[in-house]
Amino acid sequence: QVHLVESGGGLVQAGGSLRLSCAASGGTASSGGMGWFRQAPGKEREFVARISWGAGITVYADSVRGRFTISRDNAKNTVYLQMNSLKPEDTAVYYCAARRSSIWPNLLRASHFDLWGQGTQVTVSS
Repeated sequence: QVHLVESGGGLVQAGGSLRLSCAASGGTASSGGMGWFRQAPGKEREFVARISWGAGITVYADSVRGRFTISRDNAKNTVYLQMNSLKPEDTAVYYCAARRSSIWPNLLRASHFDLWGQGTQVTVSS
């Protein structure tokens, strides 16, 4: 059975950087691609970024575009989220997710992904 395992979260000051990793164990996570979501206390889980396995096409939420970069290592079956210029409002639990289909909706929701990791906490202090 495939599992997604996130790592790299932690506490950082505003303006700092973190890199999250998401590794698939037990096999290939998906054929479509991977995404990152986040959920702050009392808020819904929101889309952050996604990348396709094949062409490596990336899409970002407006709130993170220009600050975050999603990348993948196909050989390692791993996806990364480089987060720069972090803000206190980036504080959340970050989840990686896998999507089997290679057809991507324009507006991505959590329901469009098939497999989820356990999440990793990111806290940005002001």
